[in-house]
Amino acid sequence: MKSPLLTLPGAVPAEGVDEGVAAHYGDLFREQRALADGTGFVDLSHRGVVAVTGDDRLSWLHLLLTQHVSELPTGEATEALILSAHGHIEHALYLVDDGTTVWAHVEPGTQEALIAYLESMKFFYRVEVADRTDDFAVVHLPAGSIAEVPEGVVVRETAYGRDLFLPRADLESYAEKAGPAAGILAYEALRVEQHRPRLGFETDHRTIPHELGWIGTAVHLQKGCYRGQETVARVQNLGKPPRRLVFLHLDGSEVHLPVPGTEIHLADEGPDGRKIGFITTSVRHHELGPVALALVKRNVAPDARLVAGETAAAQELVVEP
Repeated sequence: MKSPLLTLPGAVPAEGVDEGVAAHYGDLFREQRALADGTGFVDLSHRGVVAVTGDDRLSWLHLLLTQHVSELPTGEATEALILSAHGHIEHALYLVDDGTTVWAHVEPGTQEALIAYLESMKFFYRVEVADRTDDFAVVHLPAGSIAEVPEGVVVRETAYGRDLFLPRADLESYAEKAGPAAGILAYEALRVEQHRPRLGFETDHRTIPHELGWIGTAVHLQKGCYRGQETVARVQNLGKPPRRLVFLHLDGSEVHLPVPGTEIHLADEGPDGRKIGFITTSVRHHELGPVALALVKRNVAPDARLVAGETAAAQELVVEP
């Protein structure tokens, strides 16, 4: 779905999974600084929007999600995962309940598979699941923003800012009032700085929540049964995950960033040594310079010097070994 805000001055379209919104509007670092200062907004209208209504919506979702939502207060934001039977991450949902409807935004293009799974689990529960992506656009206001929110718009407020479920027809008119616009690359740079994992970027087909630090924020350890819970409990109580998320400070003298998937090796062994991890997201930050998130083997020493491709990298712990 192509955003109408791609017609704004300087807009450069994003590629890949974020296709449909702007990568930037001509000045990546200015846009980052604006968001860090609590001004402007980010067009996330390419993300999927799913709505769940009905009297049983919270108790039903509680049975399916990794998060405790059976008594989720109206207006309180949370996030949750759906796991496979083996505990691998399949979906990430960013939720809020407005008193009659649970609203969730999800990664672009994942809403159809998510809805298909939810529909298969309805049974006798009084719930209805709907894809509202065509009707609502997600807009992000950064932490500290004083931009007005139109009356009646559902808001998901977190420490990182507010996500608005804005009627798609109002996107252009709202952008005129909420500017300056910042692209998805600025948003991603701050996400990496905040060590926040993203489905499809920090995850692969075998990722479990412990590896990314999603225990506590998206996975509640004191709730009832859900698919994949056995793996979560076993790793939590009896072992350690095979990999861990790290934040990397990259050598700023390199012209090119190591792309996602770039192999990570111990610096002492060089690029021909054994692979101990890989880059998941790399960005240029307005203050920190080139930085990245990566998955490395759990037993890699926290003070080990690393190399991503040919780029030297220093670790900052996100998930403890």
